[in-house]
Amino acid sequence: MLTQKTIDIVKSTAPVIAAAGPAVTQHFYQRMFNHNPELKDVFNMSNQQNRDNDAPSSQQKALFNAVCAYANNIDNLAALLPAVEKIAQKHTSFLITADQYQIVGHHLLATIDELLAPGQEVLDAWAEAYGVLAHIFISREEEIYQESNDKDGGWRGTREFIVTSKQVNSELITSFTFTPVDGGQVATYKPGQYLGIYINAKELANQEIRQYSLSSAPNHSHYRISVKREAQGTVSNYLHDKINIGDKVNLVAPAGDFFLNVNSQTPVTLISAGVGLTPMLAMLETLTQHQAAVNWLHATENGQQHAYKDHVKTLANQHSHIAALTWYNAPTSSDRQAEDYDYQGLIELDKITDQISDPEMHFYCCGPVGFMQFIAKQLIELGVTTDRIHYECFGPHKVL
Repeated sequence: MLTQKTIDIVKSTAPVIAAAGPAVTQHFYQRMFNHNPELKDVFNMSNQQNRDNDAPSSQQKALFNAVCAYANNIDNLAALLPAVEKIAQKHTSFLITADQYQIVGHHLLATIDELLAPGQEVLDAWAEAYGVLAHIFISREEEIYQESNDKDGGWRGTREFIVTSKQVNSELITSFTFTPVDGGQVATYKPGQYLGIYINAKELANQEIRQYSLSSAPNHSHYRISVKREAQGTVSNYLHDKINIGDKVNLVAPAGDFFLNVNSQTPVTLISAGVGLTPMLAMLETLTQHQAAVNWLHATENGQQHAYKDHVKTLANQHSHIAALTWYNAPTSSDRQAEDYDYQGLIELDKITDQISDPEMHFYCCGPVGFMQFIAKQLIELGVTTDRIHYECFGPHKVL
């Protein structure tokens, strides 16, 4: 429990740190990687880079926002619990340890001292505050590690899997199926969660760790992810170009705070754009036995980028409670409306209000931030309450 004196000092000095801006986090990361280069095998180094001159990277922005949020809510930590859960889930994919929290805390305090020289009393207050926050994360992450280990087919740390299927789904998306090398079963997961994958290769400067949404309904034998090739994506390009059937990879148990959570009588609408369909696929396959209406709304550029088109169409044809609609932003000459897609342009929900007007309906959304904001605005304008809107944005510091 923090003392009132610590709370007062942290709140009073938070504006000074905020005014220093992302320079604080830029200095922090540079300092930490210089002193502890082994952490380059843990952090996503691509997120440390920003191609817009000297602007802070996405990861640096994420840390800066987190520090400010903690300082501003230090006397109301309950307000931070949703953010804590999201970060703790992600940290378990990186196998973050208590010792690493000590390293981060050391360099964060040293950065504040070196850039702002606030004095020992202030440093002591921030050290106490950081210690409390670190304890919250360490405790929650230990719970998640233990929960993953205790499941049937579960494990802690990394586990070796073999690629048993590699399927090209579109010009950008390829799916990979992984089966345990040890022949055992795999832990189940909640539709919408992601899988941690560890890549060590001579072509890469560091070990690379990524999280990819599981794209099939839970089962006890294998996992499937569907990966979009990103132009500058170190790992996505490696997976597409180098990983093939028979290759082995190390995986961390599924995690994530975004998942399907409704009873069998709750109507559901799944909304996605591009590779945002991956967690939606896991949800859709799970909802084939649902007792209420299910809508699948998907937006993509054209037929060449339309992944799982036939699979979704088959599920909708086989299950009368599932309705599937697709929007192509820029159809090609070979794309046929009413057969390959339903609407051209962006998703406009006011065109299908009859399908989504149930006041009990829950909406699950995933895609680029701009798309998500566009959809959220429409839903709110249609009277959908925020407690019925659930979403996942890709990348650090992304919020709706």
